[in-house]
Amino acid sequence: MTTTGAVLRIQLLGPVRAWRDGAETALGPPKQRAVLSLLASRPGDVMGVENIVDAVWGSDVPRTAVNGVHTYVAGLRRALEPGRAGRSSGAVLTSESGGYCLRVDPADVDVTLFHRALHAARRSRGQGEAGAALRLYGQALSYWRGEALSAVPGPFATMERDRLRDLRLTVVEEWAADMLAAGHHAELVTELPAAVSEEPLREKLRWLLILALYRSGRRAHALWLYEETRDLLARELGIEPGADLRTLHEHILTGHPELLAPGAGSPLPVYPGGLPPGTPGPVRLPPVGRDFVGRTEELARLEEVMRGESARGGPTTPVVVVGGTAGVGKTALVLQLAHRLVDRFPDGQLYADLRGADPERGPASAAHALEQLLGGLGVDGARVPADSAARTALYRSLLRGRRVLVVLDDAHSAEQVRPLIPRGPSGVLATSRRYLGELAARDGARLETVGPLTAREGTRLLAMLSGRRLDERGPAAERLVALCGGLPLPLRVVAQWLAANPGAPLGALLEQHPALRTRFGPAEAADGVPTGQFHVIETS
Repeated sequence: MTTTGAVLRIQLLGPVRAWRDGAETALGPPKQRAVLSLLASRPGDVMGVENIVDAVWGSDVPRTAVNGVHTYVAGLRRALEPGRAGRSSGAVLTSESGGYCLRVDPADVDVTLFHRALHAARRSRGQGEAGAALRLYGQALSYWRGEALSAVPGPFATMERDRLRDLRLTVVEEWAADMLAAGHHAELVTELPAAVSEEPLREKLRWLLILALYRSGRRAHALWLYEETRDLLARELGIEPGADLRTLHEHILTGHPELLAPGAGSPLPVYPGGLPPGTPGPVRLPPVGRDFVGRTEELARLEEVMRGESARGGPTTPVVVVGGTAGVGKTALVLQLAHRLVDRFPDGQLYADLRGADPERGPASAAHALEQLLGGLGVDGARVPADSAARTALYRSLLRGRRVLVVLDDAHSAEQVRPLIPRGPSGVLATSRRYLGELAARDGARLETVGPLTAREGTRLLAMLSGRRLDERGPAAERLVALCGGLPLPLRVVAQWLAANPGAPLGALLEQHPALRTRFGPAEAADGVPTGQFHVIETS
């Protein structure tokens, strides 16, 4: 209440505005509002003209600055006391020795009300009155109508704007912490993103939002937000997240009971963006056939590579890519190896078909493959992020610190595989008809090219699959192996024909060897790497 009897209300927490008896009054140009902002922030205090000049102009003071202050004060008097006598100093903005004073009730300035509500909220909080504290925090925040001292020029306004902004974000953090303690995490999921967007480098706000997301059953979103935070801090500041954020991330990955919502008597309902702690890991490997033959040296060599790399640990994920022409048995070899390595990767095994040589559908995109892999990790399809980079971040977050083997069949390119490589103790086995040299150069992948079976291995495979119609040491089996180029896939096709046609004479099949050569024609070089073998045209 002013000394004139009129009710004057001043807003600084947003665009600077003033109301007299409920009617808004025009406050004039920006520097005039800057003078009012300074005086209203200290109601009842005398502000010297020199202090006002410094607050409005700073070091860039024009010669007319003092006269400018008097002019702006006169303009404010006309706005705040329109009925005063022409040359009187007025009762609201008074002239004092060497300066001016805004004589209004401090409670008529929103900044004062904000501070009072905040003080009361903190007092209630300290006394354990959670409900009262939440109400008072909400009241304090309700006074804000945008950026404090919005569009007001001058060094005082800049500093006060930053101070009040930081204080408001601190209040938001305190309020959010109390909301979490009261079990109101679902509300925070909708309220906190605006504050995080306003101050994206403020780690505590992100910590609160990540925990609120987790407690709301949105584990995958929480992990994605952590990855986004880590990337942002590294890009903007060159630092890693602080200890509190890192600990929260680890606790989410392990389902730590400390993260349970207040009053929860059992583990949180885990959002289908990750596996609940204590449950078995994914087991997505296709089965291996009992008729696998040969590849003894390759299996031993690659198993040693994977076990050795996995045992050493470190930030680099072991990656092995098995290459070779179509039908040579790359997938069968990798699946045999993967099943041998199950004990080394006890947290689960994932599988994705990358369709690198699919003539109808074409290669799968990395985003599509990530959708497959995230599904294997328990992420509901409706919750998979739309953006490929976000999918990669979520995928890597879910696998962080876990020993999971990822099998990527029929890769098309290094660019397709790279986003599917997790970080840390997991491992990757891939197959490809192409030579993925870039993956070796940039990602440290081990490349292994496999050739056809030996004559003895091929005849053994024929004998096993043909219902023993063939003697693995006989000339007919040897001739068929030669006609099929020692490739397991065409050998399987021939053996299945023999088993399905037990009455057909073996000579009839051998007489068709020109047809076999048409069906399994000479191999072509793959990306410049000659194979010198055969490849399957119709059956691969």
